[in-house]
Amino acid sequence: MPRFSIIVPSHGVAGRLSQALDSVLAQSFGDLELIPVCDGPGTPAADVAGTYAERDPRVAPVHSPPSAGLSGARNAGARAASGAYLLFLDGDDLLLPGALAALDARLAGTGDVDVLYFGHERAPWWEGEPTDPVAPLLAGAPDGAFAPGRWPRLTGVPLPAFSAAYRRSFVTGHHLAFPDGYFTDLGWGGLATLAAERIAVLRRVLVRHRLRRQGSRLNLPGGQQRDLLDQVDLVLTRAAERQLAADRARPLFEQLFAAVLKTASRPERLPGGHRAFFRRARRLHRRHRPAGFRPPAGRLGVQHRLLAAGAYTAFRALRAANRTAARAAERVPRPRMLRTRLRYQTLLRRPLDARLAVYCAYWGRGYVCSPAAIHAKARVLAPHIRSVFLVEPGQERTLPPDVDHAVIGSRRYWEVLARAKYLINNANFAEGVVKRPGSVHVQTQHGTPLKTMGVDQSTYPVVAAQTGSFAKLLGRVDRWDVNLSSNRHSTQVWERAFPGSYEALEYGYPRNDVYCTATAHDVARVRRELGVPEGVTAVLYAPTHRDHHTGFEPGLDLAAFCAAAGEDVVVLLRAHYFYDRDPAAGGDPNGRAGRVIDVSAHRSAEDVCLAADVLVTDYSSIMFDYANLDRPIVIHADDWEVYRETRGVCFDLMAAPPGPVTRTPEELARVFRDRTYAGAESRALRAAFRERFCQFDDGLAAERVVRRVLLGEPPEAIPPVIPLAERLPAPAAATLARS
Repeated sequence: MPRFSIIVPSHGVAGRLSQALDSVLAQSFGDLELIPVCDGPGTPAADVAGTYAERDPRVAPVHSPPSAGLSGARNAGARAASGAYLLFLDGDDLLLPGALAALDARLAGTGDVDVLYFGHERAPWWEGEPTDPVAPLLAGAPDGAFAPGRWPRLTGVPLPAFSAAYRRSFVTGHHLAFPDGYFTDLGWGGLATLAAERIAVLRRVLVRHRLRRQGSRLNLPGGQQRDLLDQVDLVLTRAAERQLAADRARPLFEQLFAAVLKTASRPERLPGGHRAFFRRARRLHRRHRPAGFRPPAGRLGVQHRLLAAGAYTAFRALRAANRTAARAAERVPRPRMLRTRLRYQTLLRRPLDARLAVYCAYWGRGYVCSPAAIHAKARVLAPHIRSVFLVEPGQERTLPPDVDHAVIGSRRYWEVLARAKYLINNANFAEGVVKRPGSVHVQTQHGTPLKTMGVDQSTYPVVAAQTGSFAKLLGRVDRWDVNLSSNRHSTQVWERAFPGSYEALEYGYPRNDVYCTATAHDVARVRRELGVPEGVTAVLYAPTHRDHHTGFEPGLDLAAFCAAAGEDVVVLLRAHYFYDRDPAAGGDPNGRAGRVIDVSAHRSAEDVCLAADVLVTDYSSIMFDYANLDRPIVIHADDWEVYRETRGVCFDLMAAPPGPVTRTPEELARVFRDRTYAGAESRALRAAFRERFCQFDDGLAAERVVRRVLLGEPPEAIPPVIPLAERLPAPAAATLARS
């Protein structure tokens, strides 16, 4: 029997779950079992947990449906547990180093206790100092094991479930379970302490509770606020059945009703039901008020008296007075979002146009990427919706002649942004764009992340300095309603890097549809347009941007590579789009220098990939897109250590590359001369890479987005993802097919 069973519910936190599990498995005290509780097989969290279970026998995932809520997940984990003590860790929290060793040592000193309470820190999701909210409560408790009556203020109510260890035989012997509904920690904490006979405290912080940017679900408006009264009634009824002594009943009552009055003083949390909440709270207050109870001093005491008297009007008036005082303190003018166009401000007052969609890609660089793919599909499936593409001044000529457009900064630009119901972008709209109620913002993303993104960049000084204000970044994230993902890895990274309330749609990237729909004729046409000679192997060389470099640096002597790789090799050079107008990258879209064809300024990265027989890249996200073609990929990682330290990465590419890894120009030339880039080992690496990163790119991504977002079809009507083994990637050029 393990010493500790750590139960980790994971609903809605798949992006951070691996960090929570790592914090447990890295403990110096290893006598444990780790029980991740996942929604069900095949969910993102289940995939993460399954990976851990494969490599560590102490990990034993179980499932609990989302409908069972947090209480159901914790109860499912407790039923599966076999350890002497149960710990409950939220899936986005961390068990601090040395926590289990400290618990074990404390239990050795106190002997078996029913509950051992310990400290936790509330860590702000972004800036601010962590706090230990229960430190004052634990500080006054007796030093050894003691009966709850010796420290009546330790009722269990103010402590979340992750701030204690529970003896499993005590839990099962008293048939304790987390009550259904919201505020389950409050009910569980009260019931556990009422049943306990021996408890102890450890005055040390063992858990880091990471507050969510979106805030606690318990603070949101809605009917779930009524669950608070159910939990209060449950605990106080159980206390009455046990004939709890008055010196214990009074602090229990006071702490429970502190939570009730906190909600009652915020009517906005109970739209349409505040008066009913107040009436029921009054009945509970009268029914359960202990003999001799004296309300606390100050404003809270006044609220107790008004509630007991049923003085609803006076209670509301008190709240209004408090709000007025708070508003007076906030009258200092604050900067507001810049309205760069007076007309835009006026148009925001007009109704949304339900038949207008606005598209933009790469801050207006042209008709490309996923917004263009969605636009094209919408013209077929949703022709009743007018579409306008946004472009920078001077880029109008890059659009197909039949695509309606607006120039960024123009009068029409602000007009369509103010009126459109649908706004679709692979980056972000301008700072001044307002998210109107009823509008739908679709974030398509523009690649699978290897490098750190969003707020994860904050710990990398070079990148953080270039990113600018993270607060402004998150203000833009708050406009997203939908965020697309092409694989579970991306879903989890976006959740962590761009915390927001958007819906993640694992539909694939629309721009990658072409890799499953293009024909041999399309491939031949693109090769002709790019000037690729017949009968040669076209190697696409696409290095990524370096934050620590000031301009484009090819990184390779491409002419020397061609000479060393073989006479039948030409290189398609594609610089990162940051540099596609950099003179160092070549200004001519198809400039030629011997056997090197510069395609940096070619509008479509997808066309360039279709033309290439092999991809050579370093850390560019183009590798994830190109893998959909199931063609050879070579990673040339001559500065991996520097890149990893300066830019930060989401996973170790060197441990799971999509093909051979080279470190020097000589090694790169060698894999082409001996053709190991296309050998069996390369195919095996690519197959594993595709399994992980090409999950949802099956050629139907744009259709899914149009049907779900623009046509409003229900999730069950959306075309399912075609299994990887059944997809037919666009054929490679005949030269590679023969080889």
